[in-house]
Amino acid sequence: MTINRQRLVGFDPGLRKTGWGIIDVEGSRLSHVANGIIKTDNSLSLADRLVQLYDGLGQVIADWEPVSAAVEETFVNKNPNSTLKLGQARGISLLVPAIAGIPVSEYSPNHIKKSVVGSGHAGKEQVTAMLSILLPGVKINGEDAGDALAVAICHAHSGGAHGRLSEAVGKARITGGGAQIIMKGTR
Repeated sequence: MTINRQRLVGFDPGLRKTGWGIIDVEGSRLSHVANGIIKTDNSLSLADRLVQLYDGLGQVIADWEPVSAAVEETFVNKNPNSTLKLGQARGISLLVPAIAGIPVSEYSPNHIKKSVVGSGHAGKEQVTAMLSILLPGVKINGEDAGDALAVAICHAHSGGAHGRLSEAVGKARITGGGAQIIMKGTR
């Protein structure tokens, strides 16, 4: 008997705090693996905070070895500066799993809520209540981590656990593609 378990990671990106949540999917069964928050140091430059985020997400990928990733599409319209910083954090959240060869999907907040709760305009408390039902015994390590678990569940419900491994393997076989590296950076 083969176990067809797939590990998925969800990210709720933010420059101050990025939530992450890991679930395993086996058939239609979901199980909680881990969740947490990567915090950046507000006293550092934007570039250094993005490095902190990059390193933290890279550690999550290395520690938990997911086969597929999902990131929440988030847009803020009130403050252009905040929107730009959030976009840069989202870029890191997309980049880290992609560099690791993991397929990445994106989902809107309404799609995530509809997938988890059944309503695209559900409140945070409704999402949290459903997380407890879908992942019995889960201890959520902060609101951002809960949001990331919801992203991972949405990804599972949207087919993220099926076909992603073969897609990743297919990508790994591609040769001669990609950008040319002219000068490799170091840090």
